[in-house]
Amino acid sequence: MNTATPLPRLENLLPPDQAKEKQQLLDGLMQSQASINPKFFYDEIGCQLFTRLCDLEEYYPTRTEAGILRHYADEISATLRPQAQWVDLGCGDCSKTRSWLQHFSPSRVIGVDIAGDYIRACLANIADGYPDLECVGVVSDFTRRLDLKELLAEEADSPPVFFYPGSSIGNFDRNQALRLLRRIREHCGQRGQLLIGADLVKPLPVMEAAYNDSQGLTAAFNLNVLQVVNRLLQADFNPDAFEHSAVYDARNSRIEMRLIATRPQTVRLGSSAVRQFRCGEYIITEHSHKYTPASFGLLLAEAGFPRQQMWTDARGWFGIFLAEPNA
Repeated sequence: MNTATPLPRLENLLPPDQAKEKQQLLDGLMQSQASINPKFFYDEIGCQLFTRLCDLEEYYPTRTEAGILRHYADEISATLRPQAQWVDLGCGDCSKTRSWLQHFSPSRVIGVDIAGDYIRACLANIADGYPDLECVGVVSDFTRRLDLKELLAEEADSPPVFFYPGSSIGNFDRNQALRLLRRIREHCGQRGQLLIGADLVKPLPVMEAAYNDSQGLTAAFNLNVLQVVNRLLQADFNPDAFEHSAVYDARNSRIEMRLIATRPQTVRLGSSAVRQFRCGEYIITEHSHKYTPASFGLLLAEAGFPRQQMWTDARGWFGIFLAEPNA
């Protein structure tokens, strides 16, 4: 008899026509300051590289956040709605959700990410360990469109707890972050909650080392996005003609990741577009904003989450915020 756990249900909310996504990518590359949205990092290879770099000594956010969650797990769990629907935004390999299941018993787990096959496999691992827990995967670019209301309505008596760890909110400028947080707030009703991680301002050498690791994994992760562009746009980027760079922009309180052209070159972006790169010209691939507790609290309040609690580490390097609407 086959007793294997069934594969998790998978809902695909990506639009069937990806022409707009490709046009967004092309438009970014053709701007005077070329850019690539960081969501394009996460093909299968990108997901694997990111999982590996999160384990590096230099990459403090994952380790520091995990330490906070371990130290305060019982205290944080006591603040969460019982039998809630746990919604892991950008769930990746689902390892952070798995660790929470030792402290918190949701009614079900909903993993949301853009890489469908990857999240299904990772949710299947959770389902194997928790056979009575329903696991649902949602393939969606939630940074552009968050529409989970029908799914959440299936268990209307179970309020959602949105889980957005890893300081991914820092990838957006303030207006973009505000729009995303407001979309999450629209799904919360009066009983929903948001548990979110934010990277805090700290000494410059610590921040820059996190994005320039000695093993070169961040560089490989950054350069891999050019292969993603080549597939999506039928482009002809040569990753060997670019090098990784990450610098801190103090005026905007953010790390800026770049791919710098090491020689003059012409890149074809499909059949109709061409981009010339001078030696030293760069493509911006990611911003990672750093907050103070006060500035992030103001952002949450403006988005409709005025009730907040924060947990941090002894050095004040990272913040875990529980945000709620007014009672």
